[in-house]
Amino acid sequence: MIKDLKFATKVIHVGGEPDKETGAVMPPIYQTTTYAQTSPGKHKGYEYTRSHNPTRTRLEQNLASLENAKYALTTSSGLAMTSLIMHMLPKGSKILCGDDVYGGTYRLFTTVFQDKFDFEFIDTTNYELVERKLSDGAAMIWLETPTNPILKITDIKRVSDLAKKSGVKVYVDNTFMSPYFQNPLDLGADVVTHSLTKYINGHSDVVGGAMMTNDKETYDSLFTLQNSIGPSSSPFDSWLVLRGIKTLAIRMQKHQENATKIANYLEKHEKVEKVVYPGLESHPQHELAKKQMSGFGGMITFFIKGGLEASRTFLEKVELFALAESLGGVESLIEHPAIMTHASVPKEVRESVGITDNLVRVSTGIEDVDDLIADLEQALK
Repeated sequence: MIKDLKFATKVIHVGGEPDKETGAVMPPIYQTTTYAQTSPGKHKGYEYTRSHNPTRTRLEQNLASLENAKYALTTSSGLAMTSLIMHMLPKGSKILCGDDVYGGTYRLFTTVFQDKFDFEFIDTTNYELVERKLSDGAAMIWLETPTNPILKITDIKRVSDLAKKSGVKVYVDNTFMSPYFQNPLDLGADVVTHSLTKYINGHSDVVGGAMMTNDKETYDSLFTLQNSIGPSSSPFDSWLVLRGIKTLAIRMQKHQENATKIANYLEKHEKVEKVVYPGLESHPQHELAKKQMSGFGGMITFFIKGGLEASRTFLEKVELFALAESLGGVESLIEHPAIMTHASVPKEVRESVGITDNLVRVSTGIEDVDDLIADLEQALK
């Protein structure tokens, strides 16, 4: 029956069944480290919470259903999941990665794992280049789409079709769209990852990561690594994400509604040089966005006239928008990637992909949009 349920029903009911022991409508938090066994080696599916926990099991069941996957695995952070994926690959593997990715991903790849793998950062919207690099051989290609923070959109199906010809696995970080607006596995990707910290939890009070896949071998390998290395998501964090995920559908609708109005407002403002939002016809991949995604999300990137100083002044003047890293919460956040989230990316690399000193990234919340626009207006003045 789960396959027949609509998204807004799945976020509430999959993994959210009443507790079998008490009938509690809200599942309990199994805040325990260990589980009693009836005989040595005979248990009820749970031995130790680093390995399995009933609250985490419910969350993973829910997440798998949202991405139309057979398997899901959660970790204590998004980067913890990315790290497990890297540990899974043979040493010396060639890894293709988008040239405009989250600063933490770039830092992880170029510091922690730079001596283990051969990384090449490429423009994944250049499909002739992608095809050529895939044919040269690689263990995987890592896509972010839309990218962080330039919001470039890669054709997941096209890249997946090319990758399959060369036997390359496709991993897609789907954090910016959430499963509500985009399902990479349905488009041919092998694995989809999320920072649960962002839209899926949606309340800026949990750090977590997840991956979903239909490939049992990949799941088994990652579970073994999680159990061995230990970055499991805690019972309480799992419960909080289960709680937050129930409103994912209605939150994403409001994020998009507000972002669309704000993007249109900014595009007409005399002090704004350029606005990048997938829902605008001016976006270079607007048609692909309409085809590949069921909506345009809540993230906006724009460029302020006047460079770094104008950007700094503007960001110091906003009142409703919190000047803070991260994204995807119910509250509106705003930040300066070159100084904040992408500071670990060398300046020349940042600028080569368009992360300039006048670039501002907005995570549109679900407040009244008129209030948000009024705040932007007074700060721009």
